[in-house]
Amino acid sequence: MHSTQPSHFNLVAAAHASMIEHGFQPDFPAGTDTELAAIKAQPAPAADGFTDLRSLLWSSIDNDTSKDLDQIEWAEQLPDGRIRVLVGVADVDSRVTKGTVIDKHAAFETTSVYTGVSIFPMLPTELSEGITSLNENQDRAAIVVEYSIDANGAASDGKAYRALVRNRAQLAYPSIGAWLEGKAAPPLKVAANSDLAAQLKLQDTAAQRMEGSRFQHGALDIETIEVRPILHTDQIVGIAPIEKNRATSLIEEFMVAANGVVARTFESAGVASIRRIVRVPKRWDRIVELAAQKGTTLPADPDSKALNDFLLAQKQKDPDHFPDLSLAVVKLMGPGEYVLVKPNAPSPGHFGLAVQDYTHSTAPNRRFPDVVTQRLLKAQLTHTAAPYSENDLDAIAQRCTQMEDAARKVEREMQKRIAAVVLHPRIGQTFQAIVTGATDHGTFVRTLDPHVDGMVVRGGKGLDVGDRVTVKLVSTDPQRGYIDFEA
Repeated sequence: MHSTQPSHFNLVAAAHASMIEHGFQPDFPAGTDTELAAIKAQPAPAADGFTDLRSLLWSSIDNDTSKDLDQIEWAEQLPDGRIRVLVGVADVDSRVTKGTVIDKHAAFETTSVYTGVSIFPMLPTELSEGITSLNENQDRAAIVVEYSIDANGAASDGKAYRALVRNRAQLAYPSIGAWLEGKAAPPLKVAANSDLAAQLKLQDTAAQRMEGSRFQHGALDIETIEVRPILHTDQIVGIAPIEKNRATSLIEEFMVAANGVVARTFESAGVASIRRIVRVPKRWDRIVELAAQKGTTLPADPDSKALNDFLLAQKQKDPDHFPDLSLAVVKLMGPGEYVLVKPNAPSPGHFGLAVQDYTHSTAPNRRFPDVVTQRLLKAQLTHTAAPYSENDLDAIAQRCTQMEDAARKVEREMQKRIAAVVLHPRIGQTFQAIVTGATDHGTFVRTLDPHVDGMVVRGGKGLDVGDRVTVKLVSTDPQRGYIDFEA
C-alpha cells in the first residue's frame, strides 16, 4: 500500500515496456526507411483500372484525434425508397507489397495498439497517417464496398471494386453525433455546406434502419464503460468516459454491412478467407443464472434475441449497474477471434452482432487481417491466383487472435496506470462508488466520477456486488496500476 509519485513515473516508457513484455516489437526494423523512401517515390495512382468516384461528396467520421483514416462514406436515395451506401476503404495493399520488410512487421504485430499516452502503429505513420490514410482533400486509391438498404434495414446488391476517391470533409464523432441527435448546432464544415448536411442525414437514416434490423435479429446492446485520458499541454490531467452516439452508431452499422458484403463475396466465389467470429457462448448456463437473479428466464439454448431483450429491459430498469452487467455478459461470451473459413464450409458467425457473414476489411491501416482480406479481394476481382494458401490463412488467423489478446492486455494495464497517475493528487478525497466484485481475494469498486476501478483495502467487510458506497482514496501505485480505497 505504498504510494509512488506520478511525477517520477514515465507513462510513455511504461507503455513501451508493456508492449515488449506482451510480445510486440514496438520499434520498426532495419530496412523500413529504405522501403518508405521507395513508396514515397511512387507516382499517385492513375485513373486506369479504377472507377473514378472523386466527384462524390465523401466524408469521414472518426475520433477527434484520429489521423489514420481507414474509411469514408457516401449515400444516395434511390427511386424505389432504398438507400445506396458506398464505403471507401483505404487501399493499403497498393503501397505495402506482400513480403516486404514493412509487410512482415505488420504481419508480426497484426494490430496498432492505442495506450492512451502513445500509439504503437502497425504501419509507419508516414503510411497510416499519410500516404495510405484517406486524408481530407487528397486523391487516394480505395476499395469501395457498395450495398443498398431497404426500409426494413436489409442489405442487398452488395459488391466491391477498386476506385479513386477524395475525402471532402474529415469529421468527428462527438460533434456530428450531438448534431444528429439534435443536442447541438452542426459543426462548421456541416453548417457551411447544406449538401454535406443532407448527405449525413441520409447516411444516418440508412444506419438507423440497419441498427433496428440487427437488434430485431438479436444483436446485443452492450454498454461497457470505456475511458480516455484528458490531456493538457501533453500532460494527463483527468479521465473522461468515451460516449457513444448516433455518429458512432452510423459508422458501426456501415462497417458491419460492408464486412458482410466482403464475406459473402468470398463465399459466393468459393474462396477461402479469414472471418471474425464470436462463438455461441460456452458459458450460456451462467448467463441464464445471471438473468434469473434479475427475475428473467432465458431459454436453455443460446438465443441472442432473448438475451438482448433482457439486456434492454435491464438498461431501462437499472442504468447505473448496466455497464457491469454488460461486462459480465461480454466475459461469459468470450472474446472474438479470427478463423479460417474454407470454401463451402459454414462460418460460426458473430453471436454478439447477430450476423453470420462477417470478416474484417474496413481498417487496413490498423489491422493486418484487413490487409490480408484486401489482397484476397483484389485477387478475386482480377481473377488471379490467391496470394495466400489455406494453411497461410489459418496461421495468420491464429497469430491475429493471439496478438489482439496481447493488445487488450497492454491497453488494460495502461488504463490502470493512467488512472493511478490521475488520482494520485486526490489521495484523501472521497468518491461515490458501486461495488463490482466481492470475493475471497477482496472487494472491488468502480467510482462514478471519474470511472476508475480499485480495491477496498479497509472497511470492505459486508459489502456485496451492486452496493453503493462512499470510499476514500488511500494510495495509488502507477507501476502496478493499483488504486486502493477504504470504505
